[in-house]
Amino acid sequence: MHFISDIINQLFHWIQSLGYFGIMLGLMIEVIPSEIVLAFGGFLVSSGHINYIGAVVFGTVGGVIAQLFIYWIGRYGGRPVLEKYGKFIFIHKKHIDYAEEWFNKYGTGVIFTARFIPVARHAISIPAGISRMNLGRFTLLTTLAVIPWSALFVYLGYLLGDQWEHIDEKAAPYITPILLIALALLIVYFLIKWINNRRKRGVH
Repeated sequence: MHFISDIINQLFHWIQSLGYFGIMLGLMIEVIPSEIVLAFGGFLVSSGHINYIGAVVFGTVGGVIAQLFIYWIGRYGGRPVLEKYGKFIFIHKKHIDYAEEWFNKYGTGVIFTARFIPVARHAISIPAGISRMNLGRFTLLTTLAVIPWSALFVYLGYLLGDQWEHIDEKAAPYITPILLIALALLIVYFLIKWINNRRKRGVH
């Protein structure tokens, strides 16, 4: 356990030494949860190492690239590969099952809203890749979701300063309304899709 702690501390020193690129790479390799990397980025902003806009931009780029990796694994490796190796990027079989159920039920539009749902957030890229969802649409919807997520956690890390490790406690009051908004958007999307399907059936 002490050995793992030392490795994580080294990773944070590495992120700090690389600045913006450290945040981007920290998010890309998915060894540490994105919320923690972004909060650490906020701490670097508060300590004057980097600025807020740069941290959000590089955090967004890193977050999107991380999801593209998962998308490509799903597209070219399929579910068996992810079930075997997904644990190394915090994705387990139950996450894959849950994400596939959402994707099959709600379609490609769920890529945006699912980014704010804890269980589905990372795993939703898997069924998108397996179904060979249009890459441009996937990237756009992922980016639109990653931007506010990155902005929030960098800001919270900035507020916490050297107490950034307590990000879970600080973020809790924000996560519930974000989750409710995401679910509301999902319901609206589902209703629009249902209405459009009824209209199509009516035409034919």
